[in-house]
Amino acid sequence: MADTVPLDMRQIEIARHGGPEVLIDRRAPVPTPGPGEVLIAVEAAGINRPDVLQRLGKHPPPPGVTDVPGLEVAGKVVALGEQVHGVALGDDVCALLAGGGYTEYCVAPATQCLPVPRGYSMVEAAALPENYFTVWSNLFQRGNLKAGETLLVHGGTSGIGTTAIQLASYFGAKVIATAGSARKCDECVRLGADRAINYHREDFEQATLEWTAGRGVDMVLDIVGGPYTERNLRSLSVEGRLIQIAFLEGSQITADFRTLMARRLTWTGSTLRPQSLEAKSAIARDLRHKIWPLLEAGYVRPLIYTTFPITQAAQAHALMESGAHIGKIVLSADSKQ
Repeated sequence: MADTVPLDMRQIEIARHGGPEVLIDRRAPVPTPGPGEVLIAVEAAGINRPDVLQRLGKHPPPPGVTDVPGLEVAGKVVALGEQVHGVALGDDVCALLAGGGYTEYCVAPATQCLPVPRGYSMVEAAALPENYFTVWSNLFQRGNLKAGETLLVHGGTSGIGTTAIQLASYFGAKVIATAGSARKCDECVRLGADRAINYHREDFEQATLEWTAGRGVDMVLDIVGGPYTERNLRSLSVEGRLIQIAFLEGSQITADFRTLMARRLTWTGSTLRPQSLEAKSAIARDLRHKIWPLLEAGYVRPLIYTTFPITQAAQAHALMESGAHIGKIVLSADSKQ
């Protein structure tokens, strides 16, 4: 480990399951990178919905993973484990983690580190990994979204939603997005959506079928589940695909699934966190070659709503749970917001 790395650090822990107030600031030993790992001096860490679910006791970390929350960071590599290739001391990186990002120092697999795109701040870079790994693997690897197809994105102004709209639009798909206010719908259109549906004022199924002249969409990216499931299936075209990446309104579903059979639909989904190192490393390689040039050229970009110092992680979680944000909320090592 580099001589400048201290022995202990600040980290944000979950004292018990509950509201944002259970996030506490504690001192802990700085971890040592193992084989294939790097130690990162964290300058910014993204906030994600799974962090909130973990705090509530609904999304435990995989076996052997720290229970400190945080799935993505950006910072400088300050130490290397054995057998590390492609990453060097002093590199500015952003990294996908299985946990442990709400800290001053964290370890990450070297193969899940990507260079900070040229021209990006650490705050912007920290907003990339979780969303871009998730959207790329689900829409394009698993879902095989193609130019000319139509995608319905639920939660269009979430981190996932803003990423999905931009990438799908860039690669030639038509995009319909749902959001909860006129302001959020306007933002979806600004990001590239062809149609935005305020789900408080319109029925998304009816609006989707009207906009597609009754055909339905080729793909739905859903984070809601529960009561949306049957309506999602009815919103799909023949041989359409429903991509499930969360169940914010419940995974226990009663529905008439004859639509799935009659239209020859595919319903699939995935979770990113428990996937193998090999699987996540393969996604990282794809992102580096196919998406990082787009980020550097300005064709797509993360939308940052606000930042909080790491000591205000509880306030950041409260904001996420309020649903008032558009885009990403990020923790910064800087004492200033």
